[in-house]
Amino acid sequence: GRIHTSFNQTVAATGRLSSSDPNLQNIPVRRENGQAVRKAFLPAPGWVLLTADYSQIELRLLAHFCGDETLCSAFAEGRDIHAAVAAEIFNVPLQGVSDEQRRMAKTVNFGVIYGISAAGLSQRLGIPKGDAATFITSYFARYPKVEAYQANLLRDTRANGYTTTLLGRRRHFDRTAIRSNSSYQNRNTAEREAINMEVQGSAADMIKLAMLEVRRALREERFQARML
Repeated sequence: GRIHTSFNQTVAATGRLSSSDPNLQNIPVRRENGQAVRKAFLPAPGWVLLTADYSQIELRLLAHFCGDETLCSAFAEGRDIHAAVAAEIFNVPLQGVSDEQRRMAKTVNFGVIYGISAAGLSQRLGIPKGDAATFITSYFARYPKVEAYQANLLRDTRANGYTTTLLGRRRHFDRTAIRSNSSYQNRNTAEREAINMEVQGSAADMIKLAMLEVRRALREERFQARML
C-alpha cells in the first residue's frame, strides 16, 4: 500500500543521486503545502526514517578547490558561511547582517557553484538585473580566488575537452560549444555545466563513499537498519 521512489545512479550528469516516480528531492520544506506532502512519507510499522548529510559540502569543496583564505577560515572556525559572506559583500559587521542580506548571500553562494548569470540571479532574488550584476561583481571582488579558480577551470576544460572530479571521474564537453567564439547560449550553458561538474561531481563522489561506509558499518555491526 505504499509508493516507493526510484533512486538513480546514472541519470544526473554530475553523478549525484536523482529520484523519480515520484521525485522526492524537490519537495519544498519551508512551505506549508510541502510540509503537508512530507507527512505522507511513512516507514514500515515499527521503523523510522533517518536522513544524514554533510553540511554545505559543495561550498566546502569550492573553498577547497579555490583556496580562498576567507572562505576556508569561515568554515574552519565554524561560522555561518552565508552570514559571513553577507558581511563581506555588504561591508557590515557579522552581528549586523540582516535576514534579507543573509538570504541574498545564500542565493549567491549556491549560484556561484552553478555559474549563475546576472539574469539568473535577478530572477531568483526578484531584483533588477543591474543590481544582481553588481552583487556578483562585489562577490568576486571579495573572493577573487573563486573567480580565478573558475577561469582556470574553464581554460583547462577548453584545452582538455573534459572536467574531472576530486576522485578522477570525467565529464566530456563539446569543445566547439565551450570555446569563447561559439554562440553565447551554447557557451554559457557549457561553461555553467563545467563549473558545476567539478564541485557537484566531487560532492557526489564523497557522498557515495560515505554511503558505502554506512552500508559496511550497518552490516558489520548488525544494526536493525538499511539504506534506501
